[in-house]
Amino acid sequence: MAKDVLLEIGLEELPARFVDDAEKQLKENTASWLQEQRISYHSICSYSTPRRLTVHITKVAEEQETIEEEAKGPAEKIAKDEEGNWTKAAIGFTKGQGKDVSDIYMKEVKGTNYIHVSKVIKGKATSELLPDLQSIIESIQFGKNMRWGTETLRYARPIRWVVALFGSEVIPFEVASVATSNVTYGHRFLGEKITLETPKEYREKLAKNFVIVDAKEREKMIVDAIQAAEAKHHYHIPVDADLLTEVRNLVEYPTLFIGSFEEKYLSLPSEVLITSMKEHQRYFPVMSEDGNLLPHFVGVRNGDDASLTTVIKGNEKVLRARLSDAAFFYTEDKKRSIEFFQEKLGKVVFQEKLGTIANKTNRISGITKQLGTRLELEQEMTKDALRAAEICKFDLMTNMVNEFTKLQGIIGEKYARHFGETEQVSMAIKEHYLPVQANGELPESEIGAMLSIADKLDTIVGCISIGLIPTGSQDPYGLRRQALGVMRILEERKWNITLEELLAFALEQLRKTGIETKNEQEVQQELHTFFTARASFILKEADVEQDITQAVLHEKIGNVSYTIAKAQSLSEKRSDEAFKPVQEALVRLLNLAKQDLTGDVDPTLFETDSEKELYRAFESVKGNYNEKNQRKDAKEALNVLSSLSAYIHEFFEHNMVMAEDENIRTNRLTLVHHIAKLIRDYADLTKIEWKQHF
Repeated sequence: MAKDVLLEIGLEELPARFVDDAEKQLKENTASWLQEQRISYHSICSYSTPRRLTVHITKVAEEQETIEEEAKGPAEKIAKDEEGNWTKAAIGFTKGQGKDVSDIYMKEVKGTNYIHVSKVIKGKATSELLPDLQSIIESIQFGKNMRWGTETLRYARPIRWVVALFGSEVIPFEVASVATSNVTYGHRFLGEKITLETPKEYREKLAKNFVIVDAKEREKMIVDAIQAAEAKHHYHIPVDADLLTEVRNLVEYPTLFIGSFEEKYLSLPSEVLITSMKEHQRYFPVMSEDGNLLPHFVGVRNGDDASLTTVIKGNEKVLRARLSDAAFFYTEDKKRSIEFFQEKLGKVVFQEKLGTIANKTNRISGITKQLGTRLELEQEMTKDALRAAEICKFDLMTNMVNEFTKLQGIIGEKYARHFGETEQVSMAIKEHYLPVQANGELPESEIGAMLSIADKLDTIVGCISIGLIPTGSQDPYGLRRQALGVMRILEERKWNITLEELLAFALEQLRKTGIETKNEQEVQQELHTFFTARASFILKEADVEQDITQAVLHEKIGNVSYTIAKAQSLSEKRSDEAFKPVQEALVRLLNLAKQDLTGDVDPTLFETDSEKELYRAFESVKGNYNEKNQRKDAKEALNVLSSLSAYIHEFFEHNMVMAEDENIRTNRLTLVHHIAKLIRDYADLTKIEWKQHF
């Protein structure tokens, strides 16, 4: 008869950021284990709170599935001697399988006969296997694992109890010196010790002890309470998804409360108030229905509504202290000047080998100047761009950013306005940190985009030049995220500039500072590899196939937006049956153009009309292609190249490229080479697996 299994790991409070992933691992690892052990079941669900990770498996079979398995032995020529008798190899094989030579049968595998035996593996009792659930508990990995006490097991927090039930029976094992039982615990302050008779009563008994084990249910309770508060008070309470997830993982029994703070603090920038509430206290800010910040906040208590007034007063006191500090810092900062904060940048190290933040700012200014010249900016915009680059990091030295680090750039924008900088400069200071996340918001202004690219390229090129290349999950300077940011900005802006040019700007500024770096050729290769991997990721996100990605990135990344457009055009063409003869012609020509022939084609050496026509078509297409290329029109550029296909087919039909006459042969190969060079400028079509798509 099938029974339910319950496994609960009781812990000291886990950090909220660990909870969801740990629950997911527990469920997935349990499902994998059951499959490996051939134990059938009906369903599996998982639960989590800050103090427990749980998996409940329904209708678990009492025995493993019995299976029949075929075992393959040595080849017949090894299993039998010259007289046809079984050799020691055959006898040993059968004994190892619990069989004898009478059970052997032959089976052909890839043209060779091998001996085989069939055997039945009877399933063991599930109760004998379940103590191995200990391995599942030990397999869970957290963002940070530590040893606790004298235990060897590394875990995010100490294990305090383990419930392991198969029906009404305790599954016996021990982990981290904690023996399994049928005893769990309710809410730390409101609940009691709970003895479970069966797994099925787990949720109900814990709910009666103020523990809602289903994270989604706790989340719904919070959202419902927020919506009720909005309706009652005519508030608008924005629900940040990340904050909601964090709060639900901080509590076992959520109860909403609304607190207030003095209206005088509304004179502070709203970002300061919201950051203080969300980041420091895990509160939801409260808005009026027309979107203005109100002097209230919404918190979630871990418990019931008893003495809630006292709880509210305590939270108000804590927030008041933080806002009081913020108001003091804000006032003191505004008494200073940008120059005052700028001077401090020279005393703060950005990176030991790359110098101070002031050194970094100088390099950013240099890259910005080169980029502005390349983009042919108007004089006024160039002036603003250089001023923004010069002061873009000043707010790092302010009291406000020291206290609220996530407001870097935001505070810089507000202070820049206060100190009389132009709107364009002020906005660029904020925007140069964007995108904060790989898929985050991009800068809206031209200057902000320029500054963002300059800052990120300086960091990436500087770090890679001194050997700080991200490995595995280790990326302390966020180089991967910043590289994706650079490429996303370039894709959106569609500037007529290549990534390689921008990297050259950053490398030049680094050289000017005299910083000791690795061999420049080695650095350039590492930068190419690093950015190519990021470009591949972006193309994958755009649903471009891997072989097409390799085709457009075969030599360089080039103009990012144009490269992406070329990849998408090729991706569309591969499903177009009419394009098949085009790709066949272009690929055949590319495969022939192996020699690097840089000389000119001599039309006087042509012997056939088809090679004359191909040459004339190429001369016409070359100019047309370059014009489409200059306009970055990926579809039309490909169409122009496609127009050569008929002439190429005719050329190969009526000409022996490898002619006996050396001059004619070289001339034809040179023509092929020049055409191939034009095609490869678009993409290396030989890397695309066309055949399997037609």
